[in-house]
Amino acid sequence: MTVPALTAYIPAAAETELEDWGPLPEATGPEMTTAGVTMWEEGDASAGIWECAPGPSYWKLETHEVVHIIAGHMTITPDDGTSFELKSGDTAVFPRGWSGKWDLHATVRKVFAVF
Repeated sequence: MTVPALTAYIPAAAETELEDWGPLPEATGPEMTTAGVTMWEEGDASAGIWECAPGPSYWKLETHEVVHIIAGHMTITPDDGTSFELKSGDTAVFPRGWSGKWDLHATVRKVFAVF
């Protein structure tokens, strides 16, 4: 089996310097600033690191997303109303078409893959 070469490598996602990505369009309250770095991108698929200031937001996903929380914590409430917490060290998968609220209680930094 051949393993493809890495396209990007970041040794410490928690300390990686991020670029300003502007305000979060999905914010439903006060402006939420975002920053990130894209490690890989091909068509609608990408992977990288994303950080967002605290606040409420609403999401309707047009792609699948896998996230691993590096810092911070948030409450996720799908449209069905069942809430759960995501915190540092947690991993979650959101399928295409998922919709609901993300309430970030502290600045969240995550590693993400969308596809």
